[in-house]
Amino acid sequence: MKWQGRAGSENVEDRRGMGAGGMRMGVGGGIGGIILLLLYSALTGTNPIDLVNSSAPTDEVAPTGVPANDQQAQFISVVLKSTEDVWGQIFSERGARYEQPVLVLFSDATQSACGLGESAMGPFYCPRDRKVYLDLSFFRDLSERFGAPGDFARAYVVAHEVGHHVQTLTGLSDRVASAREREGATGSNALSVRQELQADCYAGVWGHYAARDNLLEPGDAEDGLRAAAAIGDDRLQREAQGRVVPESFTHGSSAQRVEWLKRGLESGRLESCDTFSGR
Repeated sequence: MKWQGRAGSENVEDRRGMGAGGMRMGVGGGIGGIILLLLYSALTGTNPIDLVNSSAPTDEVAPTGVPANDQQAQFISVVLKSTEDVWGQIFSERGARYEQPVLVLFSDATQSACGLGESAMGPFYCPRDRKVYLDLSFFRDLSERFGAPGDFARAYVVAHEVGHHVQTLTGLSDRVASAREREGATGSNALSVRQELQADCYAGVWGHYAARDNLLEPGDAEDGLRAAAAIGDDRLQREAQGRVVPESFTHGSSAQRVEWLKRGLESGRLESCDTFSGR
């Protein structure tokens, strides 16, 4: 992807190096920090409460933006900016305003309005705070464990989560949540699959416009399709338990994920992403 030199998003919140409670690890962060704080207090005669109070503003406020020398984070920022431009244009053409989401970079675990987010969960979107959460270590797994390297493979992951944000803005997420409450486990999973496949298709719609903007290079689309195939429910279940249970799918099979991402890439139209009509 031709991303170097392009503007990044201002909606990146960098929580890396912070604990799950949102405090930057160091003095005041964890048992080790408390011990260091007490030792320093004993040596200097300083009230430990004063030390905690003096450092609280720095610890509690999450920094925004990403370091200029952090290539991977800068890449994510550029991709996010591209999704903002594309969806802003699409919404504007339909007489609506696109509300830009915040993307939170974290390491290991972090709090969200949807509960504790952990690296093991993979990237996720929380509709309650309208933020995308991403631990960059997932991309190492995507490349090494799932065999899906490449810039567009990583961009597809971000665009998929932004696709869930689009579903929230259009009201689709609320409608699906209500419908899932009325269904049994199998029916609920089926609705989840349709919602996830639509997010894949929306990622493809973004990719369609990104290609027109010369952000993509030859071979990039194949990287994305390879990533979609790598994280299909059937493949993940086969690796984890040696068998496939279709009725427990929540994201769709590899073939389904590839199909819907491809539809979005080729058409660039939201109307092509109707995963709920049964077509």
